[in-house]
Amino acid sequence: MAGEDVHEAVELAATALEAIPELPPKELLSLVRRCFDRKDSYLKLLETHSSPFCLLDSSVLKKKAGRFREAFKRVLPEVSCYFAVKSNHHPDVAAALLGSGFGLDVSSGLELETALGLGARDIVFSGPGKTDAELLLAAGQADRVVILMDSFGELGRLERAAASLNQTVRAGVRLTTDPRGLWRKFGIPLEDLPAFAAAAQDCPHVRLQGLQFHTSWNMDPAAQVTFIQALGRKLAPMPAAFREGIEFIDIGGGYWPAEGEWLQVAGTPAGRLREAAGLPPGPLDKHFRRPGTPIETFADRLGEAIKAHLFPAVSARICFEPGRWICTEAMHLFISVVDKKASDLVVTDAGTNALGWERLETDYIPLMNLTRPALEEKPCLVLGSLCTPHDVWGYGYFGQGIEPGDVLMVPNVGAYSYSLRQHFIKPLPSVVTI
Repeated sequence: MAGEDVHEAVELAATALEAIPELPPKELLSLVRRCFDRKDSYLKLLETHSSPFCLLDSSVLKKKAGRFREAFKRVLPEVSCYFAVKSNHHPDVAAALLGSGFGLDVSSGLELETALGLGARDIVFSGPGKTDAELLLAAGQADRVVILMDSFGELGRLERAAASLNQTVRAGVRLTTDPRGLWRKFGIPLEDLPAFAAAAQDCPHVRLQGLQFHTSWNMDPAAQVTFIQALGRKLAPMPAAFREGIEFIDIGGGYWPAEGEWLQVAGTPAGRLREAAGLPPGPLDKHFRRPGTPIETFADRLGEAIKAHLFPAVSARICFEPGRWICTEAMHLFISVVDKKASDLVVTDAGTNALGWERLETDYIPLMNLTRPALEEKPCLVLGSLCTPHDVWGYGYFGQGIEPGDVLMVPNVGAYSYSLRQHFIKPLPSVVTI
């Protein structure tokens, strides 16, 4: 097939892919205006803190925590909320949420040590592949930690750890929501729950009192509702003694903010197809969005499903493990332009190692020039200072112009950025908490 024919075929295939809607300009400008409205307070921080730095706003964390908890308390009789520490492990984040009545969801011994050091009294310890040392640490804090077991093997190792301390531990078991492919890593298949319950009866130092599952990347509640229905069917015929011993059901996290996922054209299926064929992904001045769902809608739908499918079988406290939804909007990054190499190419004083990976070639985060604000997005390659061409902050900025010394804001990077940032060539930005 001739080159032009290949390109034409790729374009036809790209247009036939499921379309991702363009990001509504009104929503984009709303965020830009909110950031520019606070530009003076942000720029004042530069008087005492050098660029680059992250700003952590604890008031945002507390506001989001209150809204999340109230959404579910409105529809369910007993609710507990745990912040997923892996989404942002800065200790000030966890401290603010502990002060807001949240517990902590930890996924490693390192995170568990942080939670204990902060004085957390209500901790759930989840995650696959817990080491014997991690299980021993958790068993030694049985009054503060509930251990969410991930496998039959982990059940046996937890029993031995608890027995060595002459301790009885509170535990749950994770149920995998997709027994295919890579998701097999997490938990046990739902069909194995009766066998796991029987095995737990032979472990006198492990008190099985809960169930947990997690679906990821939840733009809406559909996947969670589907699994709740399946879990209800599995629980209904199980022995009454087992069902009466279930004190909590933890339905995990994965809730996306209602703003949804914002993408560059290269992050869309059509853009990826074009790049795979050696073509440009598409226009860089267009932005796309997978829409999310308000948390109140999550609460309504999940509450209905829980009441219809779980409460007939068990009387349990319902637990949630939000991460991204809580902390995304609570942290912003501020960087400065150090070099203007052309009218449409600038280099900043920070590399994208500050976010952890080369995400902004596909993800879209609007860049705001706080020094020269304007509500118009101008095309420009805004690049970091790392020795790699993939060190991309964006393909445009909101402002009147751009010059060396200008301060740029990278908003809403609180989730899976601080926790994934990496020491690579450049120092990591400091964190300022307000």
